[in-house]
Amino acid sequence: MNRVPNKIGSRRQFIGQLGAGFGSLALAPLLANAKPHYAAKAKRVIMLFMFGGPSHVDTFDYKPQLTKDNGKELPRSALPRVLSFPQQLGGLLASPWKFQRQGESGQWVRELFPELSGVIDDLCIIKSMHCTNPRHGGAVLEWHTGSDTFIRPSMGSWITYGLGSENENLPAYITIDQATSQGGANNFGSAFLPAIYQGTVLGGQKNAKFPFMTASPKDIRRQKLELEMLSKLAAQSGGVTSDMEARIKSFELAFCMQMEAPAALDLSQETAETQKLYGLNEKSTESFARQCLIARRLSERGVRFVQCNGNGWDAHSGLVSNHSSQTKRVDRPIAALIKDLKQRGLLDDTLVIWGGEFGRTPVSQNANGRDHNPWGFTMWMAGGGVRPGTSIGQTDEYGFYAAEDKVHFHDLHATILHLLGLDHDRLTYRYAGRDFRLTDIHGRIVKEAIQG
Repeated sequence: MNRVPNKIGSRRQFIGQLGAGFGSLALAPLLANAKPHYAAKAKRVIMLFMFGGPSHVDTFDYKPQLTKDNGKELPRSALPRVLSFPQQLGGLLASPWKFQRQGESGQWVRELFPELSGVIDDLCIIKSMHCTNPRHGGAVLEWHTGSDTFIRPSMGSWITYGLGSENENLPAYITIDQATSQGGANNFGSAFLPAIYQGTVLGGQKNAKFPFMTASPKDIRRQKLELEMLSKLAAQSGGVTSDMEARIKSFELAFCMQMEAPAALDLSQETAETQKLYGLNEKSTESFARQCLIARRLSERGVRFVQCNGNGWDAHSGLVSNHSSQTKRVDRPIAALIKDLKQRGLLDDTLVIWGGEFGRTPVSQNANGRDHNPWGFTMWMAGGGVRPGTSIGQTDEYGFYAAEDKVHFHDLHATILHLLGLDHDRLTYRYAGRDFRLTDIHGRIVKEAIQG
């Protein structure tokens, strides 16, 4: 576990030295690494969330019948009852891009991902994903929290609650360039879990940094006095609440982050070769390259859960221009992240997850776009104990519905927790007289996705 420099002392040492000693008692169980339920294959997660819904039939789900029947009308009886804009739907729409088999595994990939095709043998592609909600807000919440209707803790919060932190001087859960719409703070919130487990938002812009992360020796001395006073006031209040613990923890973590956070976010420390690999110096890839490179630097420093956010996939019209620009923006950085983690020996115990809140329909919308499709779509995982070079499940011949080996969000959540050594049935938190969990009363482990 990483520590702050000796001249300041570790977090536990510093808090323990406070006059009232309250902080040490209150925070000790929260700072320690928790033990997984069984041997873990992954230690940490990097989630690459593609907000808006990438089209699976234009990326990883090859449907020759869709190409053959291009323009034909799909019977209305075959359409879902709930669509965003059913009056705008047309006939079957073949993908405008070519599919090719790539790598030794021979997995199908659209030409939109030339760089990712180079690491296709590291991917476990799940082509039978499905969820409940066809609206952005509900589906985004469903993926992040397991519920599309109630306020529940986010997946990152559940994971950090279950496993603790590997680094005392950085937040355990960080989300980069997080969108504030469609579920908002609930997507990275801790809900009824202690507030210390909620995600910390980091801007993804150039020279992104946590605010107020520089301090002079004079500032540090003053902060010590402030923390000591906070501890005394808490002790005198006669009781310790979850919010109070979280407030103390946030002040204490901010104090320690001043030593480590600036270096973790300083991408100038990377070699020119690494910056080029991610596409950091090219306009089309710079933004997402920055997120992916920061994610790697945070992960290797022990941050348990890092989320990168690629927004803008909602192609109700202009599918070609939308997905061409979106894939160009993320393809190179994502492939670089996988290569970089692999050559540093980090991919084996770092679970990388890619996908959006749903896919897109195989029928056209507004003539040249696709509507939302939560009934069948694609996500993939890499590293962290997943079986590489494999495809799991199938949609129907057009790509509308998950048809074989269906995988719900609950199932993928259960599998992610399993890879981290956590039993989704046993990772619970009692609230309002009930034991809650990420998978609610559902979830099966997708054993086909797990290596060995």
